[in-house]
Amino acid sequence: MEAYKREFIAFLEEAGVLKFGDFTAKSGRKIPYFINAGDIKTGDQIAKLGEFYAKAYFEKVGKKRTVLYGPAYKGISIAVSTSIALSKEQLDVPFFFNRKEAKDHGEGGVFVGYVPKPGEEVVIVEDVITAGTAIRESMAILSGLENVKVAATFVMVDRKEKGKTDKSAMKEVEEEFGFPVYSVVDVYDIIAYLEEDPANAENVARIRNYLDVNGAKL
Repeated sequence: MEAYKREFIAFLEEAGVLKFGDFTAKSGRKIPYFINAGDIKTGDQIAKLGEFYAKAYFEKVGKKRTVLYGPAYKGISIAVSTSIALSKEQLDVPFFFNRKEAKDHGEGGVFVGYVPKPGEEVVIVEDVITAGTAIRESMAILSGLENVKVAATFVMVDRKEKGKTDKSAMKEVEEEFGFPVYSVVDVYDIIAYLEEDPANAENVARIRNYLDVNGAKL
């Protein structure tokens, strides 16, 4: 496994973002591990997370200037920290996020921050994709912007789970909307990381059993 992947998984675990147990995903599935960007609680942690996203951005998008969109609520801090990390590498990108409810006073509207102009490309930054539900919600919100193209989505972890079909949720999103979905690591990287310590055998077994049922076949 690449060193940066091990470093990222260790960071997620130490920060309490990666947890093991019994959880319910947004999709309604009962899952044996959980990735929650909401557990990032300190300046050092959110800065570090932004650096990992920025690394992935440069690797996949390059030095191209886009607009970062962070879906409320967890995506907001990811978008801010990623834009700061990119700016430290001399790529100044604007960012914006949505309100859960449109504001009917002041400046009004559903968006906060930069409003993309027609023809500009948007990159969505999220924590995870399980069944693609959150991305579809984001696309419905972004459809209110005139002639704005989503160029890519970045998430922490590819859970390698099937969506509405036997294809992975990430593959379904790519095919449905026509943009790539990138992740810093995937669930099999997490399994490989856990397998380095025999004390993690139970968690490894539970994740593998879960993937036997809910893992993508295509």
